Amino acid sequence: MNAIPNAPASVDPAQSIGQIAVELPGATAVFRRLKLDFCCGGHLSLRQAAADRGLELEAVVCELSALQRPDSVPDAGTPAELVEHIITRYHEVHRQQLPELIRMARRVEAVHRLNPDVPAGLADALEAMHEGLLGHMHKEEAILFPMLARGGNSFVVQPIGVMRAEHNEHAESLELIARLSTDMIPPPGACNTWRALYSGLAQLSDDLMNHIHLENNVLFPQFEPAAAAQQA
Repeated sequence: MNAIPNAPASVDPAQSIGQIAVELPGATAVFRRLKLDFCCGGHLSLRQAAADRGLELEAVVCELSALQRPDSVPDAGTPAELVEHIITRYHEVHRQQLPELIRMARRVEAVHRLNPDVPAGLADALEAMHEGLLGHMHKEEAILFPMLARGGNSFVVQPIGVMRAEHNEHAESLELIARLSTDMIPPPGACNTWRALYSGLAQLSDDLMNHIHLENNVLFPQFEPAAAAQQA
């Protein structure tokens, strides 16, 4: 089997598209756009599925490989660099993750509505989280982050406090999603869409918790003591 020149090694064209859909969060959106049936046709290898639709395999592999996201925090020398990392690695990713997860949750709830294990109410919970996160991230990007990137001031304590409170609400939303999805463990015999949904939920949970950790424990403490002292 010949290797694809310059293709990232993270996605193997010999893998079935069903397996990729389950193991690589975000892949379902790519497959849906390319009209690759990862559910009923999930047994096909990525190589075969791409060939059947006349797609350039290298381009598909590269697009899927780009979905691999690092968990490590770069050595951010300044708050401005950390803010940029948070926006790129987490804010933009959440904006991509949630619409696809909502779509899959709606499909699973509709197609498997008679299954006792169906996660009834999951799509609504995800929509509520999506709405809350969009507002939260907009406030950070429009108000708080520019203040922090400029070095902060005596007034940052209040917006930081609001963001910390909203982080607690996001954590509660994750707990609800975990309950509705039985800790994101698909039932025996779950279809590829159901399994991909829970895999994506697990990635969302990890991403959001890492996102909150970076802000609560790394970014915000750099400004809170100084701001409190200025207000004293």
